[in-house]
Amino acid sequence: MRRHLRVLVVLALTQIAGWGMIGVLPVIAPRVAAAFGISLSTVFLGTSVMFVSMGLAAPWAGRAFHRFGSREVMTVGAAGIGLGLCLLSLSPNLAVFLMAWVAIGLAGALFLTTAAYAYIASYSDDRARSLIGTLMLMTGLAGSVFWPVTAFLEDQVGWRGVGFAYATIMVLVACPLVWFGLPAIEDATDTAPAAGRLRKGRVFVLMVAAIALNSFVTFGIDAVGIQLLKAMGMDLAGAVAIASLMGVFKVGGRVIDLLGGRRWDGLSTGLVAGAMIPTGLAVIWIGGTGVAAVAGYLALFGLGSGAFAVARATMPLVFFQKADYAAAMSTIALPMNLINALAPPVLAELMSGIGAQATFAALGGLSVTALAILLLLNRMRGNALGV
Repeated sequence: MRRHLRVLVVLALTQIAGWGMIGVLPVIAPRVAAAFGISLSTVFLGTSVMFVSMGLAAPWAGRAFHRFGSREVMTVGAAGIGLGLCLLSLSPNLAVFLMAWVAIGLAGALFLTTAAYAYIASYSDDRARSLIGTLMLMTGLAGSVFWPVTAFLEDQVGWRGVGFAYATIMVLVACPLVWFGLPAIEDATDTAPAAGRLRKGRVFVLMVAAIALNSFVTFGIDAVGIQLLKAMGMDLAGAVAIASLMGVFKVGGRVIDLLGGRRWDGLSTGLVAGAMIPTGLAVIWIGGTGVAAVAGYLALFGLGSGAFAVARATMPLVFFQKADYAAAMSTIALPMNLINALAPPVLAELMSGIGAQATFAALGGLSVTALAILLLLNRMRGNALGV
C-alpha cells in the first residue's frame, strides 16, 4: 500500500502541476490579446493548437511508452513542456505564440494523462482502475490551485513572467520528481503490438463519441468558464473563485464512484455522471448567476464532471483487456483531443454571438446526447466485445 501511495502522490503532484501550468489562458488571455492586438477567440486558438498537437502525437507517444518506458518518456515530456512555456513567454507575435502551443502539445502527449495511466497500468495491474480513478479526480485540482496563483503572478510579473516561472518549475522540479520519485518498471514485457489486438467496432465508436462529447463540454468549461461567468455579470475575482471551487467539487465527484463500490464499473459511473452534467448546466442556464443557481451548478456539474473524469479514464477497462489499456487510451486520445481543440474557439464565438446563457444551453444539449449514447452502451454491455 505504501508503494502505491508514493506513486500516486508523485503522479498527482506532477499531473496537477502540468495541467495547471498549461492551463493559464483562461486567466492571461485578455492581456495576451491586448499585447498582440488580437481578439480573445484568437488567443484561445493556442489551446486548440495544443490539443490538436497532443492528439496527433498520441499514437506515437503510445509506442514510445512501450519501447522506452513510461517513466522515461514522462521525464522528457516534462522538460518539453518547460521549453514550450519558455518559448511562450518569449513570443514576439502570434505565429511564435502558436508554435509554443504546438511544442507544449507534443510534450503533453508524452507527459500528461495517458502517460500517467500507462505507467499505472504497467506498475499496478491489480489496482489499476482504483489508482487511475483516484488520480483522474485529483488532477481536477489543477485549476483550483493554479488559476488563483496565475492571477496573482500575472499582477506581479505579467503574463510573460508567469510563463518563465512555470517553465522553471517544470524543468527543475517536475523532471527530477518523475525520474527519482517513480520506480523504474518494464513497460514492454508484452510487446505484441497492443494496437493490433484492439478491436474497434461499434462499441468503441460509441464509447469514443460519448467521451468526446462530454469532454468537449467539460474541457470547454475549463477553458472559457471564467469568461462565460464574466459575460453573465460576475467580476473577475468572483468568476475565478467559482472556477476554482469547481475543481474542488470535481474532486468530490470521486465519492460517486466510491458509492458504487465493486458493483460499479467505469460505465456505471459514466451513466450517473452523464445525467448530472446536463442537469447542472440547465440550472445555471435558467437561474443565471444567483446564489442558488451557482450553488446548484457547482454541485451538479462539478460533481458530475468530476465523476465523469473517472469514467473517462476507466471506461476502456470495461470493454478491453488491461493489456490493451494503453493502446485503447492512446487511440481514444486522438479524436478526443481533436474534439477538445474545437471547444475554446467555438465557445468563445458562441458566447459572443448568442450570449453566455444560451451557450450553457447548447452545452447541455451536447451532454444530453452523450447520456443517450451511454444508455445505448449500457444495453450493449453484454455483447460489447463481440460487436
